[in-house]
Amino acid sequence: MEDCQMSGSEKTTFLVTEENPDGWKIEDILTVIQNDMIRRTQKIIGDNRPEARAVLNNNVEILGLLSKCIERATESTQILDKAFGPHKEGEPRIGVA
Repeated sequence: MEDCQMSGSEKTTFLVTEENPDGWKIEDILTVIQNDMIRRTQKIIGDNRPEARAVLNNNVEILGLLSKCIERATESTQILDKAFGPHKEGEPRIGVA
């Protein structure tokens, strides 16, 4: 996997920006990750080994945190939509270019 650390002037890899109009909204990418985790977690539900139980417990906690993150990201999108209208390609709604 490519190094995910970036300086402030680099283009984003996944998220929508003026340079990356085909990117994802945060809440959308987190939802895809959450759905993948649910599918993967379902496969270990019947495994009663301690290691499987520990992974299951961790996944359940991560899924809960993802739900909170999705809620916050959705809230931010709604704030931006209400204050500035829909995102216009090539223009940031907030911040500096």
